[in-house]
Amino acid sequence: MSELFNSNTPLKITDTILRDAHQSQAATRMRLEDMLPACEVLDSIGYWSIECWGGATFDSCMRFLGEDPWERLRTLRKALPNTKLQMLLRGQNLLGYRHYADDMVEEFCAKSIENGIDIVRIFDALNDVRNMEAAIRSVKKYGGMVEAAMSYTTSPVHNEDYFVDKAVVLEQMGADTICIKDMANLLLPADAYSLVKKLKEKVSIPIHLHTHNTTGTGSMVYLMAAMAGVDIVDCALSPFANGTSQPATESLVATLRGTDRDTGLDLNKLNKAAVHFKGVAAKMESAGTISSKVLRVDPNTLLYQVPGGMLSNLISQLKQANAEYRLEEVLQEVPRVRKDFGYPPLVTPTSQIVGTQAVLNVLMGRYKSFTKESKGLLRGEYGQLPGEVNEEIRKLAIGDDQVISCRPADLLEPELVKIKEQYSDIAKSEEDVLSCAMFPQVAPEFIKKRDGGDVREINVEWIK
Repeated sequence: MSELFNSNTPLKITDTILRDAHQSQAATRMRLEDMLPACEVLDSIGYWSIECWGGATFDSCMRFLGEDPWERLRTLRKALPNTKLQMLLRGQNLLGYRHYADDMVEEFCAKSIENGIDIVRIFDALNDVRNMEAAIRSVKKYGGMVEAAMSYTTSPVHNEDYFVDKAVVLEQMGADTICIKDMANLLLPADAYSLVKKLKEKVSIPIHLHTHNTTGTGSMVYLMAAMAGVDIVDCALSPFANGTSQPATESLVATLRGTDRDTGLDLNKLNKAAVHFKGVAAKMESAGTISSKVLRVDPNTLLYQVPGGMLSNLISQLKQANAEYRLEEVLQEVPRVRKDFGYPPLVTPTSQIVGTQAVLNVLMGRYKSFTKESKGLLRGEYGQLPGEVNEEIRKLAIGDDQVISCRPADLLEPELVKIKEQYSDIAKSEEDVLSCAMFPQVAPEFIKKRDGGDVREINVEWIK
């Protein structure tokens, strides 16, 4: 078997059960109380890390679950003392949906590490490395590990050399590891082998591969990447694995047992943790939180490039408009909007921007209406779009407005002091200030209810 592998070191595993797995399958609705009973066994398994924070968890905690996201992090830190905790950060967007000033980025990175995060996976939806500079600098300043991520996609402008060149730049910027972030399972097995092999030749830091099983190829992608020498992969325990989530941890561990890439993880311990999460999944299914659509394999994703979280949001938007039956039309519209918008990778927030525009185009007519976010994307507020924009569509959206060409955050004044003053009557901590800054429509109400001992009042959405 050894001749199959370009490395004889154990493959390391990051488990996403506490973050991306339930974000992809259950709209990020897993509660802290559903996580804690499994933490002792999770902490004993020997994962490279457990992803447990960031992404959509922050918003969902306050908006739907009546939980303080900072308290969740502190609680998980105590419950998982022997395991590195990992989060997902949207570069200059932090966990919100706009660019924040550099002082906000530094404060958020500092507080995330202070409250328990070890590894910060930093990405930019457009792969504009200028939008990752402040976060990389801040994470390193406060002693965290920087995992710089490249949002993987395919398009006329995204090829293997594009990603290798990005990785070289990110290593020079101070990354401790490089992540290939394949959010829609578009990276096919042979391409994964080739890309990982070239990255291992060009950069000296570990390569971490993140994919899903949306198109049904995720496990094959990981096996081929393991053969090419990838250092770490993201998996999810089986009750929340596959479909739009990650390939199953147990399956990959069993596949590699006895080979040069044997993970060394104990299947009995993995099974013990999985038994607990089977119960959690069953509860969520009975509550209607998990849609059967996100559990299926859909090779058409290779055409539409829609990641799991985006699919959940599209279904939700169409449901609200009583137009769920038009999902196929929206999926066909997504690549057309993406081409018009200069081929942005479809990952938060660009996945939501492109997806919402596709929904509007189907329900109201093509480009009869633009969201504020679509206008901002076309104006350059989110950074440089990778490909050529349809200038007719851009003019429809923003008229004669000038397109931003500098790093967008260079146009922002420091804002932390002003935000602290703005929320001084509500925020009880520096963490509360950050919550309010990122989610001004949600956090102040949550904090009032929390401090009044009434957080469960905002739980009703979860049980619908």
